[in-house]
This record gives sequence, structure tokens and C-alpha cells, in this order.
Amino acid sequence: MTRKPTHPGTVFLEDVMKPLNLSVTDTARMLGVSRKTLSEFINEKSSLSPEMALRISKATNTSVESWMNMQQKLTLWTARKHEPDNVIPFSLCVAQEG
Repeated sequence: MTRKPTHPGTVFLEDVMKPLNLSVTDTARMLGVSRKTLSEFINEKSSLSPEMALRISKATNTSVESWMNMQQKLTLWTARKHEPDNVIPFSLCVAQEG
């Protein structure tokens, strides 16, 4: 399996906040979110919500889809690490019934 995708909060911190020398407090105010919400996001304690993606895309003049794609890749990577082994393909169920 490929390496773990980078959390969008880390990308935001490293590629936006640090180069602009923005504090968590100032960035949260500029995004219109609480300091706690932003802190949890950039510290990988919470996922990127569509609302936060819209706020970030508006503030950075980037596409909301690019931010959501980062989160989707990470979410799917995490899900695949815990892939269920008790799923029976529908085609096998139909074949057994017939």
C-alpha cells in the first residue's frame, strides 16, 4: 500500500500559515472559525469539513475541490487500513440462491 496521504491541516499549516507568518488566533479570526476548531484541524485531530474547505479556498483563492480531494484520499487510505473481511460480494449471493 502507498504511503499515508498528508492531512490537509498539515498542508494548510506548512503551505499557507507558516509562509505568511500567521498565528492560529489570527488565522482563525480571518477564516471566521474558533481558535479551537482551527487548532484541531492543523494538528490532525479533526478532518476537513466541506465548510472549512470553502473557507480555506475563499481565503487562499484555491479550489475547494483540491482541499476536499486531500481529505478524501486520507479518509480512503485510513478506511483501507481497516477494510472489513466479512463482506460477501452480491454476485456470490445471487449465484448461491439460483
